[in-house]
Amino acid sequence: MVTRQSNCSLCGYLCGLQAHFNDDGTLVKVEPDPARYPYDAAIMRGCGRFASNVEVLTHPARINDPLKRVGARGSGQWQRVTWDEALEDIAARLIRLKDRYGPETLATCIAAPRSQYWPLHRFLNLFGSPNNIGVGNICWNSSVWVHSLIYGWPVEAELDPQSTACVIMWGINPAESDNSLLWHTLRQYCAAGGTLIVIDPRYTLTAARASMWLPVRPGTDGALALAMLRVIITEELYDHDFVANWCSGFARLRDRVADWPPERAAEMTGIPAGDIVAAARSFATLKRAALFSGLGIDQSGFHCTQTLRALAVLRAITGNLDEPGACHLSEMPDFIPESKMELSDMLAPEQRRKKLGREYFHLPTYEGYERLTQFTRQHGKTLPARYLTSAHAHLVWQAMVTGKPYPIRALMVLASNPLLSQPNTPLVHQALTGLDLLVVLELFPTPTAALADYVLPMAGTLEQPVLQTNAGIANIAYGGAAALPPLFARRHNFYFWRDLGRRCGQQPYWPWETLEEALDEIFAPAGLNWEEFCRAGLYAPQRHYRKYRTQGFATPSGKVELFSAILEEMGYDPLPAYVPRDEGAGPYPLQLVTGVRCQPYYASEFRQIAALRRRRPQPVAEMAAVTAGALGLADGDHVWIECPQGRIQQVLRLREMVPDTVSVEYGWWYPEQPLAEPSLGGAWQSNANVLTSAAVASCDPILGQWSYRTLRCRVYSVEGKSEN
Repeated sequence: MVTRQSNCSLCGYLCGLQAHFNDDGTLVKVEPDPARYPYDAAIMRGCGRFASNVEVLTHPARINDPLKRVGARGSGQWQRVTWDEALEDIAARLIRLKDRYGPETLATCIAAPRSQYWPLHRFLNLFGSPNNIGVGNICWNSSVWVHSLIYGWPVEAELDPQSTACVIMWGINPAESDNSLLWHTLRQYCAAGGTLIVIDPRYTLTAARASMWLPVRPGTDGALALAMLRVIITEELYDHDFVANWCSGFARLRDRVADWPPERAAEMTGIPAGDIVAAARSFATLKRAALFSGLGIDQSGFHCTQTLRALAVLRAITGNLDEPGACHLSEMPDFIPESKMELSDMLAPEQRRKKLGREYFHLPTYEGYERLTQFTRQHGKTLPARYLTSAHAHLVWQAMVTGKPYPIRALMVLASNPLLSQPNTPLVHQALTGLDLLVVLELFPTPTAALADYVLPMAGTLEQPVLQTNAGIANIAYGGAAALPPLFARRHNFYFWRDLGRRCGQQPYWPWETLEEALDEIFAPAGLNWEEFCRAGLYAPQRHYRKYRTQGFATPSGKVELFSAILEEMGYDPLPAYVPRDEGAGPYPLQLVTGVRCQPYYASEFRQIAALRRRRPQPVAEMAAVTAGALGLADGDHVWIECPQGRIQQVLRLREMVPDTVSVEYGWWYPEQPLAEPSLGGAWQSNANVLTSAAVASCDPILGQWSYRTLRCRVYSVEGKSEN
């Protein structure tokens, strides 16, 4: 038996593991490695997907060779080709399209954090296209933008059972979504008597541990945050010293929140005014207090940016900023960050101005990025441009369909399944089926891959070096070496982008012959090489706190911007705000929450894995018993969830949650169904994004986030016995 250190890459945590092989090289089993991150075997054993690493590596459905479409698009007819044949043809077709339409005719789509994206960004910048899209708009980008506007750089909430006195989990459910180190630590904290406040429409397993559960109506979190701010300010519970010396715009903030007494917020949120007051007092008076927010806020659409701003202000005025056990104002990496590896300075100004969405959302543009980073650079910090200036997905799909404002005729998809992960599945399907070139880099066949011209086999868990650096916004890196070389003809995506770039005239910018050479270069400024990093699998120097006392904040005022000068310049409300919207229920009386993640799956991945499928065989829609009873529905019923643009099926489960609300699971399809048109693996049957849209008029007006949490629907039995 041979044992090798490696990492699980079935999600973005990249936990260290030990892979055990027979003498003939066959992988037998994987076990947690307590000597490497996250340093506790119980965390990984509690993960629903960790043990499936062996099955994922050798699964019969894995893509093992490059495949070229030979029949009609979506027919499921393929032929095996070599990597050289695929790359030569893809490069030739890209060059022809570029010559005809310009480099902006190419777009890319990304999603899962199990991959490294700087090679894709590097290729795209050198090619000349501003149009990369993904799920960052509703997952990561918005909080980075907001924290950088207010604090001058992103922060990371901290939970230390020894020093944290109060925790708010706002729209985040680590017990059921990932079962990570955070959930492990949170359980320890609660067992020791820590104060936990959970704000979520659903009574989750995380809420079951809470001292207080606030069941907020979806989309009203901003009103709740403003009311909590009012309590803290009017009762003089804020940190007077920090506010006086390190905050800009407090007087104007005080005037703004005067309009938000708890009683007003109670009417909107459904949370009793007394509970709002109690939560605000706990967060302000129990030192130190940590505030974690998650997809429940990031996916709230029209209200997202302003809600995130209110949460950031809550953290600041209570003195819970850059304090141990509360949050850490991140530091620039000692190693080379993604902002340098992606070569965004190579994208010409005229191409930057072609980024789709620029005319609607002025902040997440290259101009907005330059305005913001002129202050971060004064602190020696540079944010990754390609994530924060992503094109707006809806406009990219429209450009594929209509050719306006210019034709997008090619798409490269990496570790993403846009038919499942992007809003408005009918529009995405129409866009993909009309392309001149669609290339998908994947582990398994997917509904999106079924429509491709080329499907290319990616190296997966245990087969590839993995590295996570939080996109270079923090001085942390974790990951490690491959346990074995890629099987069959699988490759790390780095080699695809390098070899394609060399064929497209980018030779001087791809000097590395191996990925490990590039990783050596990345770690060189930190005094490490890749091999040395892999021994520990973690680079995390001691953190420094209260840095603002010597250097201030990287903002226009040099302080925390409660009143944002940059937003005021761009014509947006410079103070946190909540503007109620009348969605007009009409024939759709229920509030719909989509985007809910659950173990053991990761987004739309791993439904092929038998052990995981047995644990969660069907997609689940949840509602309160009182709501189901009024509709004549019962636990276990198969139900239709219908919105104006379509309907899907899921299985009803009753859960304690906000009445008149239904929550549906995200990412569902059925690999056992034909992976060709018209079924596409059941992509239309239970896929929540059949119900969603990212039309710009309904998106957040500042950053463009679409909503997965504030939709309207109706629910009725599949058998037709009851209908509301």
